[in-house]
Amino acid sequence: MPDLSLSHARTIIAIALKTARDTNLSPLAVTVLDAGARPVASEREDGAGFLRLDIAHAKAAGAIGMGYGTRDLAKRAAGNPGFYAALYAVSDGGMAPSPGGVLLRNPAGEVIGAVGISGDTGDNDELCAVAGCTAAGLAFDTGA
Repeated sequence: MPDLSLSHARTIIAIALKTARDTNLSPLAVTVLDAGARPVASEREDGAGFLRLDIAHAKAAGAIGMGYGTRDLAKRAAGNPGFYAALYAVSDGGMAPSPGGVLLRNPAGEVIGAVGISGDTGDNDELCAVAGCTAAGLAFDTGA
């Protein structure tokens, strides 16, 4: 399973959104990106703010760009705000240092993409991402 398929992305999205509904979370936006940070699939629930897909994309792209999940990205940004402000500028605002950006890996440990979720707390966004990745049978890295 070296590649990230549309089937994987659809499973991640479906299970992430089901998890959100089953736990009564705020409406979410979910995006799945390939290893080049190009969209594979995205969905935004009714009631999710119009910026939520952009935030979800920034979480996933930030994880891919830095090589670790956004939970770790948030921790590192808090400890070195000047460097991460520069990264934010260099990426044209394309990074969001908040949990909910999860790297996807193949069996060899190589990054094959990422999922980003936005709409609830970062912890809850990440919870939904992990549920989706698990259901899709993909290895993942939250940065925890």
